[in-house]
Amino acid sequence: MKKTVLLFLLSNYADWEAGYVAAELNCDDDSNPYCIKTISISKEPVYSIGGIRVLPDYSLETVPDDYEALILIGGTGWRASESTKVVPLVKATLQNDKPVAGICDGSVFLAKHEFLNDVKHTSNDLEDLEKYAAKEYTNAQGYVNEPAVMDGNIITANGSAPLEFARLIFSKLHLDSEEMIQRWYDFNKLGNIEFKKMHSTDF
Repeated sequence: MKKTVLLFLLSNYADWEAGYVAAELNCDDDSNPYCIKTISISKEPVYSIGGIRVLPDYSLETVPDDYEALILIGGTGWRASESTKVVPLVKATLQNDKPVAGICDGSVFLAKHEFLNDVKHTSNDLEDLEKYAAKEYTNAQGYVNEPAVMDGNIITANGSAPLEFARLIFSKLHLDSEEMIQRWYDFNKLGNIEFKKMHSTDF
């Protein structure tokens, strides 16, 4: 049986931040031990910024006990007051020694609720974190100006780094060898032509 990875989507979620990580973790290849299940606050449909409609597999009331990781896909919904309902799920995931990954405003949400105060991390902009989460966020010294950062069970990324975000998640979940994860990254980052030039001796 496949192991579940939860993809949390709020209204106006960022389509492009979900694509790479979801496609690989939901691949039906026999060697892939994972599957993606979507979750939102309720089981009502959620719409992406691009207008893609998703009917969540789970709500906060029906979330399964057994899952391997929680991924917070960015979008404007993380700054809405309703998003605070997700805090207990994040806490429970970390308490159970499972990874939590937040990209774009998913990382802002983590800062707002003090999940980044003891780890190295990144986001869209340090000044934004300090302004939006002025009282809660106390770890500016832990901010790393990189596309994506992993520290323990916390993975963060800015909104322009869905590939780097996915790569760290794959590494954390041991989806494949580090060599194969790097090849996947190179192919998608560079494109087919440049990838073949870089790895010409492999063909």
